[in-house]
Amino acid sequence: MRASKLLVLTFIYFLAVGSIWAQDRYAVFYKYKPQNGLSLDKPQDFLTSKAIQRRAREGVQADSTDLPVAKKYIDAVFEKSNYILYQSKWLNASIIVADEAAVAEIASFPFVDKVTLIGRGFLPNPNARVGKRLFASSTAKACKSDSKSERVLESMESPSDFQNKLLGIDEMHKLGFKGAGITIAVFDAGFPGANTASSLSHLFQKNQIVATRDFVRPWNNNVYGDNQHGTNVLSLIASNEDGKIIAGAPDASYILAMTEEVATEYWVEEYNWLRAAEFADSLGVDIINSSVGYWDFDDTSMNYTINDLDGNTTTITKAANIAASKGILVVNSVGNYGSRVSSLVAPADSPNILAIGSVNQDLSVSGFSSRGPTGDGRIKPDLAAYGNGTALIRSNGNVGFANGTSFSAPQVAALAAGLWQAKPEWTRAELIDNLLRSASQFEKPDNLLGYGIPNFFKAYYGEILSVQENEEAILWKVYPNPIEENELSIYFGIGNEASFELIDFSGKSVLKSTILRGSNQNPYWVNLEGIKPGLYLIRLQEGKLIKQTKLYRY
Repeated sequence: MRASKLLVLTFIYFLAVGSIWAQDRYAVFYKYKPQNGLSLDKPQDFLTSKAIQRRAREGVQADSTDLPVAKKYIDAVFEKSNYILYQSKWLNASIIVADEAAVAEIASFPFVDKVTLIGRGFLPNPNARVGKRLFASSTAKACKSDSKSERVLESMESPSDFQNKLLGIDEMHKLGFKGAGITIAVFDAGFPGANTASSLSHLFQKNQIVATRDFVRPWNNNVYGDNQHGTNVLSLIASNEDGKIIAGAPDASYILAMTEEVATEYWVEEYNWLRAAEFADSLGVDIINSSVGYWDFDDTSMNYTINDLDGNTTTITKAANIAASKGILVVNSVGNYGSRVSSLVAPADSPNILAIGSVNQDLSVSGFSSRGPTGDGRIKPDLAAYGNGTALIRSNGNVGFANGTSFSAPQVAALAAGLWQAKPEWTRAELIDNLLRSASQFEKPDNLLGYGIPNFFKAYYGEILSVQENEEAILWKVYPNPIEENELSIYFGIGNEASFELIDFSGKSVLKSTILRGSNQNPYWVNLEGIKPGLYLIRLQEGKLIKQTKLYRY
């Protein structure tokens, strides 16, 4: 009797599980977008004032993509589906859970344009594939950190000093720019410990978290769980604790969104990202930081080829393009697929976003960092930052080190936030242009590092085109910087003799000499032959006058 009962219960269990997995996720696209009561003449009825202000700055008007999906369509589809996850106003679509029979009925509705399968199954075991996709998505586990990099970084005053100095974030902070007034959305796989970490406590004490949302499971109200990757990324933008991590934009406001379903990999995650972008847009977001990327999937029929990464084909890239058209700066990791040609992931192929690669401590491209070109031949990544041994905050609140373009991208997002605070009159396109122009290889971009490593000082002040001659003082200027050749020029002081020192970031003096010149109208010349690539500190002294600056050597 007991055996028969167990057999029946087992049969019922597998029948229930089978019914769940027979229900797949689909995108239902509508032909039309009728409205009741909403008008493009009154955007205040469906957009926040901050979202409207951003559009005004960009010179763009609200359009049909800003209007919601028609309720009568949603109601009709709901009658046939098992569940509606959410609507996409940008694509005029509903994301539903249904079986094949229901999908056939829905596809026959006169107002439905098409129905696309975007995800197999529903509510899969969240631990089913953890650890399997090392590089399939940028939110997968990062590469093991290099212990040598950790030791070198730990010898500095703060673990984040090196990565900050590389971008000029220390200089940005000296001028008081820490992202105040800027809203940043972080799209990731979860934020466990972000609400308890001391380095992020100011975000909660000062009400800097604007909103949180789980787009993988819309019924979940708690984003402070699941995969710690989002916490790592957030810490690289928002942390503010001496002795641990000082990130670039601790004064910004934040929207935290879960879009990555760690257990599986299907197109639905691109739609999650899309919906999160719509949500963030309506709240007036300025910057989206995203460390996700898509190339291959559990259903191989969904896999992309390089031809699909042409800047306008994949759903997530289309979403990023729409976000950019509304004045949002999207910063995304270029991917961790390594050294093969055209190894980037979507949406890094978008021509309208900043795709970020990774450099090692010697400023060479990291082995895991994805490369271009895109499917249509454009250079990618756009910029690069330190991503091999990056200091960050883990879910337990402690400092850790990890590798990946996932961790170089948020540093650039933080830099952009501080720069936009400093230059609020800039449009998104102007911000991007100045970041690119500030980068270390702007004149010679390539598919390894794009335009190179950006720098706050150069982006904020622009290029110094000439040296002002003055009897009392000569402008302080070191060029070229970054430098690839051996001859360095330095304008400094009013005399014809100065002490010169070149110091690496372990604190070791690698070159020290007295330099001479014939006239203070001319620069000093220093030969750097034999100096290895890397980030250095230059220090000059003439009497009581002392100047120092960073030098990038390639």
